[in-house]
Amino acid sequence: MSTSRAPLTLPAIWNMSFGFLGIQFGWGLQMANMSAIYQYLGASESDIPILWLAAPVTGLIVQPIIGYYSDRTWTRLGRRRPYFLGGAVLASCALVAMPNSSSLWMAAGLLWVLDASVNISMEPFRAFVGDLLPSEQRQLGFSMQSFMIGLGAVLSSALPWLITHFGVAIGAAGTGAIPQSVHLSFYVGAAVFLSCVVYTIVTTGEHPPDPSTAAPAHPGRSTASEILHEILEMPHVMRRLAFVQFFTWFGLFCMWIYFAPAVAHSIYGGVPGSAAYQRGVEWSGVCFATYNGTAFAVAFGLVALARRGIPTRTLYRFGLVCAGAGLLAVGLWRQPEYLLISMVCVGIGWATILAMPYALLADSIPAARMGFYMGVFNFFIVLPQILAASVLGPIVQHFLGGRALSAVMVGGVSFFVAAAALSWVPRSPAPPNSGDGRSLA
Repeated sequence: MSTSRAPLTLPAIWNMSFGFLGIQFGWGLQMANMSAIYQYLGASESDIPILWLAAPVTGLIVQPIIGYYSDRTWTRLGRRRPYFLGGAVLASCALVAMPNSSSLWMAAGLLWVLDASVNISMEPFRAFVGDLLPSEQRQLGFSMQSFMIGLGAVLSSALPWLITHFGVAIGAAGTGAIPQSVHLSFYVGAAVFLSCVVYTIVTTGEHPPDPSTAAPAHPGRSTASEILHEILEMPHVMRRLAFVQFFTWFGLFCMWIYFAPAVAHSIYGGVPGSAAYQRGVEWSGVCFATYNGTAFAVAFGLVALARRGIPTRTLYRFGLVCAGAGLLAVGLWRQPEYLLISMVCVGIGWATILAMPYALLADSIPAARMGFYMGVFNFFIVLPQILAASVLGPIVQHFLGGRALSAVMVGGVSFFVAAAALSWVPRSPAPPNSGDGRSLA
């Protein structure tokens, strides 16, 4: 069980979460623009999933390793903050380089660097909440992170559209080129990412680790065998949540990969390189901003509902059903404006996805392994993404008639499966009293 911590004030929780605004700003630019960047550089719709494969594979490798070592780190900068800073510097460099890609494989390689860097910064932020907040404030801490995620994603997703419509940079520099609005957006993203993370580092200190809750050492074991052992000993609640996470993130990946091409092709009737296609991609950014803005607003309501005693699982299931309905409805709309209705539904789901799994999980994780198990939890986010990147291309090409819109609707079905799988998660997990990683639920 975690050591007792004094409750923090709301401004202090704001400060410790502010870095997530920058992280999500960079992540949001990636999510909203990478499929289009690939197509500007010559990729077909069936090529896109495999080009996205770098992102989930990187998270699968990086997050548990960063979590393992951050649990065992203590420097003058603290435990988690060195990783925040290192990841932010690398991610900012990748954001500057990304829109200057001259080939598909250059863009894919930079995505790999960008995603690794984002994961280095992001993973310790989840453990930060467990380190600094008492149990009764953790849901507030994760909800504040959801707030920052929503704000960052709103701003980043709509940025190319805003830049174009304010006349700062319009259209592409030439046939097959990445538009100047995307260039400028990524440069802004690099500055925002780094400055927000530095703000949290400067304003929020860390507690030295308590020797009585230190991560146990096993002489004679290699780091790899230690990591494998701890994975096998993961808490029971995490095992059950794995099924929910799998189908949730498969659905999200269907949307992230295919939503922009679906809107640009099926709603706007464009082809890559045409003005209609560019307008569709920009409108998809507005749609992404809408679902993130909805999540931003809903995050406040989740805190209020939780304080009224509404069960976490109930809120989570409601969100997943809303997201599923929203993606299925995308196939019904013929006017771009109606897509915003779907995105409001997705935003309700996104708010719960960002907070509720961690609220269910946090008290079942041993304090000494908080960073590591938050990293392992990422397995159940990236494995479905790897599957999606591997199989969606052939499925879209051979079974869905090459229609990106159908892949988005497959994502909606996946959300409904996730909502059903949530019934397997124990209702009242009991936190462990030692570092053995087993839940008493």
